[in-house]
Amino acid sequence: MIRIFGDSISGNCLKVKWVATQLSLPHEWIEIDILKGETRTDEFLALNPFGQVPVVEFEDGRTLAQSNAIILHLAEGSDLIPDDAFERAKMLEWMFWEQYSHEPTIAVRRFQKLYLKKSDDEIDADLMAKGRRALGRMEMALISSDWIAGGEALTLADISLLAYTRLAHEGGFDLNEFPAVQAWVARCELELGLPHLHEVTHV
Repeated sequence: MIRIFGDSISGNCLKVKWVATQLSLPHEWIEIDILKGETRTDEFLALNPFGQVPVVEFEDGRTLAQSNAIILHLAEGSDLIPDDAFERAKMLEWMFWEQYSHEPTIAVRRFQKLYLKKSDDEIDADLMAKGRRALGRMEMALISSDWIAGGEALTLADISLLAYTRLAHEGGFDLNEFPAVQAWVARCELELGLPHLHEVTHV
């Protein structure tokens, strides 16, 4: 059985849990409180010298960090990864974009607003602007497709982007401005068996 070390407040950690659950992979969830500095203990740093969650420990003792690397490994050979090479590359395109352009704005603003209790005036205004542009990019893609990478089924790209898009309102973003994204969130939640967080205004 694999052991997933993660913090439940982290979208990056939740995406690993969602994939393991969706694929019925036996796993043990070990809660690590990042706000209490539990990723900086000697015990945790022995698992992941980067000092970040999530990290997965396999039965043979090997470990793997970085959320998208983990879910790619866990989902190898499953329906969450397209068989077609180009469709698989499009999935990866969105996953790389998620970590470079989406998570550093939406997740960071959420963390500062919700957990660091910063006022809007104290938060870099660029985070809101860049986060709204990221949601707008997703909106354009989802107007013509049910799934973010343009295929006919949920992929790891959807799971990767769902994690913090679903929680964007906690960072001050209004998903009502992005109806196609809002409807996609609901589709993903239904597919993954997650509770609905938003009222759907567009189908």
